[in-house]
Amino acid sequence: MSAPALSGTVVAGFGRESLVRADGGELLSATARKRQLQPVCGDRVMLSGVAGVHAVIEAIDPRRNVFSRASRHRTKVLAANITQVVVLVACEPSFSDELVCRFLAAAELAGLPALIALNKTDLASLRDDALRTLEPFRGLGYPLVELVAKHDAQPLLPHLRNHRSLLAGQSGMGKSTLVKTLVPDAEVRIGEISRFLDSGRQSTIASRLYVVDPTSEIVDTPGVSEFGLAGLGAREIAACFREFSSHAARCRFQDCRHLSEPGCAVREATLCGAVHPRRLALYQRIVQQELGVAQAR
Repeated sequence: MSAPALSGTVVAGFGRESLVRADGGELLSATARKRQLQPVCGDRVMLSGVAGVHAVIEAIDPRRNVFSRASRHRTKVLAANITQVVVLVACEPSFSDELVCRFLAAAELAGLPALIALNKTDLASLRDDALRTLEPFRGLGYPLVELVAKHDAQPLLPHLRNHRSLLAGQSGMGKSTLVKTLVPDAEVRIGEISRFLDSGRQSTIASRLYVVDPTSEIVDTPGVSEFGLAGLGAREIAACFREFSSHAARCRFQDCRHLSEPGCAVREATLCGAVHPRRLALYQRIVQQELGVAQAR
């Protein structure tokens, strides 16, 4: 008599190899039966052939959403089935507002709510500069949470409740510190991934799912220095800038890219403060980088 099929959630995935939390709570090392199956963190999977702590992934359930970054040659899915994005920045070292913009654009593309968390706010002399850098995002409906992750993540906890939150940020912002504060046994769980998959080196560059409390989960993603949005056209990128839509409808040309076209209502909106000039500049920079300068002009 064959063993009953099991379901579970991928905690960490490396190609065909995954660490899966079965619905009963046990952790299993699982291998995808078919090469075409590429489970990612957050996937719901069907398991068979469970023997001890090993199993076989037979199928991946349809994904409600994915959060991805893309270069011109490759798209990497960081996680699936998340419910919000938390963009972590810090007062020190300085952060890239373009990266913040790209993370928020990817959240908009996936149809996910997003918030910004500003870490290391105990560095009072640097806090004002950080807040000024974030000013273009603060009036757009993205919540801003200030915290000192090394000592206290309490300000963030209410925003994590009833969510599976993806934590995104560039290197050096304190993501590892925040994860350890939210999940005190995170190092132990990283050890579990290494032990189960025998791939400790790889585990540092892959997304990992942690349970913060009975109502909250967080997906830690690798720190990045760049975050591509390749494969999108100018109109698709513009749609990720939530404040553009009401103005874009009044552009002289239907296919206006908001670069140098005459009669661009989005550019005109910067003159009256309806669109922050820095947001427009960031949008134009992203379009020029992703589409190529010659194509974007």
